[in-house]
Amino acid sequence: MKQLLAVCGDHYHPSEPIKEALTKALAHSALKQKYAIRYIEPSELVDALNDKPDCVILSKENRLNPTDDIVTSWMTIEIETAIANYVNEGGSWLAWHSGLASYQPGSPFTNMLRGYFEYHPEKHQQVTYNRKGSEDALTFTILDEHYFVYCDVANTDVFLRSESIDGQSIAGWRHSYGNGRVSCYAPAHRREGLNHQMVISLLVENIAWCCNDNE
Repeated sequence: MKQLLAVCGDHYHPSEPIKEALTKALAHSALKQKYAIRYIEPSELVDALNDKPDCVILSKENRLNPTDDIVTSWMTIEIETAIANYVNEGGSWLAWHSGLASYQPGSPFTNMLRGYFEYHPEKHQQVTYNRKGSEDALTFTILDEHYFVYCDVANTDVFLRSESIDGQSIAGWRHSYGNGRVSCYAPAHRREGLNHQMVISLLVENIAWCCNDNE
């Protein structure tokens, strides 16, 4: 059974809807009875990486107290170096929605991701996600927090794009990193979006890809 770690939940993204979506993903026929997940806190991450899990899922932004005058962050240089080393040595990392947010551009972590969240419009809008030009093309629309991101498109594989009245962006990309794998997946923010069939389906696909599960 493949072992997953998950770090999830922050001020703007409660952990329960995220866990609900992960529970649905892991019950999917493509993953059922093949994956076990353990939820941990950021303070436990460095030690947990020593156990060499098959994949780590991060759905938590870097800021611990974003509404305070003095904002603190949890991602230290020790933690991000440990993450980069873990993936380089054969681990895998899924940065999901807020797992892309508020991390320092040019740091070992965002260099590993080859991208990061830049901003989102204040108002939620209907966002259309699409994957075109392949036999597994798909399109779906949800009310969402439209993430606009930086992505190093020359050094990754973009698999999902997004569009709303606010503009267009990249919504999913993945690549190898050393001996490991990295996937970045932008949707979704709201509970109904997290539970959308296609959001779950792509989450399943990303977990399987990260774990090199081709069965």
